[in-house]
Amino acid sequence: MRRWLKRLGGALLALLVLLLLTPILLPPFLDRVYYTGPKSAHFDGQRFFNPDEPKGGAPKYFNPARILRFVTGGERTPWPRHVPVQPAHPPRKVTGDTMRVTWIGHATVLIQTQGLNILTDPIFSERASPFPWFGPLRVREPGVRFEDLPKIDLVLVSHNHYDHMDLPTLERLWSRDRPLIVTSLGNDTILGWHGITAIARDWGQSVAVKPGVAVILDRVHHWGTRWGKDRSRALWSGFTITMPHGGNVFFAGDTGPGDMRWPLEAKAHGPIRFAMIPIGPERPRAMMHPNHVDGADAVRVFTLLGAKSALAIHWGTFQLGADGIDEPVDSMHRAEAAQGVDPQRFRTTGAGQAWLVPKVR
Repeated sequence: MRRWLKRLGGALLALLVLLLLTPILLPPFLDRVYYTGPKSAHFDGQRFFNPDEPKGGAPKYFNPARILRFVTGGERTPWPRHVPVQPAHPPRKVTGDTMRVTWIGHATVLIQTQGLNILTDPIFSERASPFPWFGPLRVREPGVRFEDLPKIDLVLVSHNHYDHMDLPTLERLWSRDRPLIVTSLGNDTILGWHGITAIARDWGQSVAVKPGVAVILDRVHHWGTRWGKDRSRALWSGFTITMPHGGNVFFAGDTGPGDMRWPLEAKAHGPIRFAMIPIGPERPRAMMHPNHVDGADAVRVFTLLGAKSALAIHWGTFQLGADGIDEPVDSMHRAEAAQGVDPQRFRTTGAGQAWLVPKVR
């Protein structure tokens, strides 16, 4: 009986994985064209690519057999089912040069300064998945409840992966606040199909927010897809928010190390007061390395940016790799010690914990 139940459980798991892989196994029905335009140094007329790697080189690991091994394998370190969070109640506005930042979870950060409320890659959903019943489950509740968010003025959407472009959250934000949404080429098409207006730009282009404040789209090293076959039909990016006083803000979104020249390109926009840098997932490293920095890479990015302060993001909310829940943080702290970086300058915070970020002097 026990053996039969074990086999049944394995069969059900295989069925769920098969359903998850349906977008890949049936690609002709699920391709989408999100952007049309002239060829460029990172667009071949059909798909975008990282110019610092061979065309079509990312992600080579995206195939059903490898994903099946990863999903069903035993190499993943178990996570807790739930991490308790004391949600914060941020102020309605923060004026002047004061900068108050709150990590909400994953790559979602609330930045309050200059009278602006800025939100990065907002995700409040329970799963980072196209399916409400399957996929990475949130274990750390949002550090600010959606209903306690102040009116959001600016939203940055770095790319179209489900843990960064969460359509249910974006629909709620758009319905409630009508924020300025800035993203990279092609992602505005996806948002538009859901009644959401966004401004899309290419790397190196900018969007004015208000006098003295603009968003510049920066090159990072990643990729995008919603359904497998539509890989790299839309662009990925980081962002620099230029500020009139106190230093700029940099948001890396999600990125691998690539040629490590992109932090220098962001630095060239001016002194960076505050950066948001991903630190996970790290393992399996052969699978993650092309498009995800690990703790050591992240500390190097921080150094290359020359940022006054930085917050580690993209960890401890959804299990997207084999890492333990705190493994990327431990890796980052070891790298800080090895590279002589002050952990008070590049830090982690609890979800909902506010940080008053010092100005660039």
